[in-house]
Amino acid sequence: MAVVAYQGEIGAYSEEGAIALFPDADRQPLPSIRTVFESVEVGRAQWGLVPMDNSQAGSINETYDLFLRHGLHLVGETIVRVDHSLLALPGSVIDDVREVISHPQAIAQCEEFLSALEVDVRAEYNTAGAAKRIAEGKLEGVAAIASRRAGEVYGLVALADRIQTYPDNSTRFGALSRDPAPLAAPDKSSLVFGVGHVSGSLYRCLGAFAERHLNLTKLESRPRPGRPWEYVFYADVEARAELPAMVDALEAMSEHATFTRLLGTYAKAVAPG
Repeated sequence: MAVVAYQGEIGAYSEEGAIALFPDADRQPLPSIRTVFESVEVGRAQWGLVPMDNSQAGSINETYDLFLRHGLHLVGETIVRVDHSLLALPGSVIDDVREVISHPQAIAQCEEFLSALEVDVRAEYNTAGAAKRIAEGKLEGVAAIASRRAGEVYGLVALADRIQTYPDNSTRFGALSRDPAPLAAPDKSSLVFGVGHVSGSLYRCLGAFAERHLNLTKLESRPRPGRPWEYVFYADVEARAELPAMVDALEAMSEHATFTRLLGTYAKAVAPG
């Protein structure tokens, strides 16, 4: 059976994304985003699922940096609603909690709730991993920020639900593969490109899309690894790569970019209601 690798533990939000995109695949939890990329690249997993953007915290920079180091393709995406709960051992009450552990982003997303508690806060590598640590270590007085489903998986109880500062919180996950074939009919493309220190070069690159009425839904710069003070740009375009206007735009863009790489063309995910 085909394998999909994801970062985290059983009960993580990334596992929910893997179930949504690959309901019939074997799921392989891994400790980091980097090991997901590596697992797919060497063939231990047919697909990988990695977080790309969060509606509150923005882009997952590690994921975008890893795209430059690996020759993998984006073949799909899914959006997972993120509802954080405060989880602890059965019999606990919220006044017992002295320490809260979770992934740094989850902690940041629940900052307003946490500021009302007199607790120490400590980072863990994964939300579900924090819940697992409490369950396995039978840690009294310690609570995890994770999904309610993670609490059910590890036998913890929810002391509070939907504790994120902004209720409409979701994460977009991208599906990776060595094969560029999309999982479904594509209507969106992602690319990365670089520009030189030439006046107007970025303007001309972006103009290649504007002139052809192609809508960019994301544009973000990141430092180029190994090249101090050089930047690359990641863009999402609402068009499949084979669309004639998109083909023309990429060709026109290449005249002004130092490099251009299509990360993938795939079906746009529908945001959860």
